[in-house]
Amino acid sequence: MEKRQFCSSSALDETARIQRLLDVSSALDQVTDLDSLLDRILTEARSFTHADSGTIYLRDGEKLRFAYNAASASLISDDSERKRFNYLNHIIPIDEHSIAGYVAQTGKPLIIDDAYEIGENVPYSFNPRFDQEANYRTVSMLTIPLKSAQGKNVGVLQLVNALDRESAEPIRFTEDDILYVLLFGKDAAAAVEKASLTRRIILRMISMSELRDPKETGAHVHRVAAYSVEIYQRWATLHSVNTDELRRNCDLLRLAAMMHDVGKIAIPDVILRKPSPLTKSEREIMMTHTVVGARLFRDIDSPLDELARQIVLNHHERWDGTGYPGTIGDIDLDPIVMGPGKRGQEIPLFARIVGLADVYDALVSRRTYKEPWKEKTVLETIESESGKQFDPEVLTAFFDVHPVLLAIKMKYAE
Repeated sequence: MEKRQFCSSSALDETARIQRLLDVSSALDQVTDLDSLLDRILTEARSFTHADSGTIYLRDGEKLRFAYNAASASLISDDSERKRFNYLNHIIPIDEHSIAGYVAQTGKPLIIDDAYEIGENVPYSFNPRFDQEANYRTVSMLTIPLKSAQGKNVGVLQLVNALDRESAEPIRFTEDDILYVLLFGKDAAAAVEKASLTRRIILRMISMSELRDPKETGAHVHRVAAYSVEIYQRWATLHSVNTDELRRNCDLLRLAAMMHDVGKIAIPDVILRKPSPLTKSEREIMMTHTVVGARLFRDIDSPLDELARQIVLNHHERWDGTGYPGTIGDIDLDPIVMGPGKRGQEIPLFARIVGLADVYDALVSRRTYKEPWKEKTVLETIESESGKQFDPEVLTAFFDVHPVLLAIKMKYAE
């Protein structure tokens, strides 16, 4: 009788685990932004296997590019340090010498019980450098290829240190872990392909602006988008935003922020490329890029369209009401007439965040008409605009995550 009860309980656990796998895989398909997706994939994979940490590498030709890491506080205790770690530029050749490279090359999963006890009869080896730097001890590893339904290898998922649920000590990954992660990996790979395509389409649209405006580079939009997400995450933490809302907003914010200056495609080259200060009439024309850009999202049919429209239209508004384009009744009417500037909470939150991120990037970057400012000068200037150009609460979040912003600046250097 006891045995039957045990089997029944085990079967229920198995059914619940399978149902959760199906639910999570379905949820992945709804994630739009690639970085948000990678975070979700690692979070769920670690949860399935009770792994202490994990890394995703994305395939880039014949190499793997470090894309995302999720680590517990036992691995990297400082939250800013964990975030900075995700902006490293780390590349691994796809060959048999590294564990991730071997899995990408062979297309086969690899389970290792102890990273420091790998035999000499295999071509790959474990690199202990990170363990040494972080004072960590990698024991068990589970590494799988991320392969789409068509067999395309889009990257590698690596999980480290399965933990015993009672003692929290590292143990080996089980055969069930491999099975579940492989099933999950197929859906994860499909979602990565989809999110990568969405990002490429947006970057192609932005590249049209880059051809016209030398300031509107791919690196610039990546930086502004990443800055914005980090600032928002900190703001959300300070305001006790729930996890689901935070996750949804980050998913949309990165892509919407990338498109903040898409309206510049309608501005004449002579203004966009002018190396000297603009005249009053030229500034008035330049200011219309906010309205023209918002028109691109007039037929709102998704949350991304709505957020992009808000950001494009409002990211040059100022907290004190002296920004532009101000309150406009109908953005489709020509000629464009600027209205009274929006003030304080009238400006959508995400536009306030992207506006700050955009100004920060402009000040720390080289332009045709100026050299990059020193970081100390930039921070002093931005702080002096609290309550004037910038929302004081958004500024607090900005300064809290400034160390992470420096890592972003290095990752997406011109």
